Amino acid sequence: MWVHESDEHINDASIIPTHTKAWYYSEHGSPGDVLKLDPNWPLPQQLKDDQVLIKVIAASINPVDYKRMHGEFKDTDPHLPIVPGYDVAGIVVKVGGEVKKFKVGDEVYGDINEQGLSNLKIHGTLSEYTIAEERLLAHKPSNLSFIEAASIPLALETANEGFEHAHFSAGKSILVLGGAGGVGNYVIQLAKQVYKASKIAATASTGKLELLRELGVDLPIDYTKENFEDLPEKYDLVYDVVGQGDRAFKAVKEDGKVVTIVPPGHPPAMFFVLTSKGSILENLRPYFESGKLKPILDAKTPVPFSQVIEAISYLETSRATGKVVVYPIP
Repeated sequence: MWVHESDEHINDASIIPTHTKAWYYSEHGSPGDVLKLDPNWPLPQQLKDDQVLIKVIAASINPVDYKRMHGEFKDTDPHLPIVPGYDVAGIVVKVGGEVKKFKVGDEVYGDINEQGLSNLKIHGTLSEYTIAEERLLAHKPSNLSFIEAASIPLALETANEGFEHAHFSAGKSILVLGGAGGVGNYVIQLAKQVYKASKIAATASTGKLELLRELGVDLPIDYTKENFEDLPEKYDLVYDVVGQGDRAFKAVKEDGKVVTIVPPGHPPAMFFVLTSKGSILENLRPYFESGKLKPILDAKTPVPFSQVIEAISYLETSRATGKVVVYPIP
């Protein structure tokens, strides 16, 4: 989906505002009950030496956003109030004293929370401005819009980390449980374009099987009609993004592996939580610039900033295909 984006994203980079428009919640609950828009959210005026201040152009939302909002991580994420949002694409308006990789005016993107479920920032990306450490960001691929770039970081980095945990190598086969979602579609794309899998199977509902074929899946499995564990073929890696790790072992080879991103994970499945790294985005940038990797956007993208509650509520239905991105952000 191509969307025109204004060139007038920022008028004067030297003017750093003291306040910003931001969505926030001060208690845990569902988006419609707890999420509020503040036109004058205070913006920290001091950057740490390794930090970058970003004018947010687009921000994507992820399942972790509503899970956090519901209080699922409050043991490791006790702070309130919170401006939600992990993924950002925007323009650098100020840099800390030790920042080397970026300068004012650079177009950047990234997942601003280094540890997926702990030490989370209380000022996220659903805001006109946000702050992130240099190491979490990368230069935006020149051929991608801000909307497309914002859809990428958390999902792509998560998908890639699973392959690293599994020590996946060329010529191996993979089954992706949940291939049409934000993370799942990148697992498929990485398996085909980067990790050179010998065979890719993936599950999705009936209406999403064509997308799986377009992404390069050899065996699309309609989970509404058949159980993947009843099929004869077994795989070197079963990559679970939907929480079916307990069934995954029935589809894995004797010496194969199962990775899952859904807690708690069922041993010996490898459960992992993403560690955000800008270097992953930089390493995979040539694949986006050559068109081998493509952002997959949900039909509702872009969602205007005023409709963040509706966007998160829609993501909770699990009906999204690809990523939901908020744009424009005032």
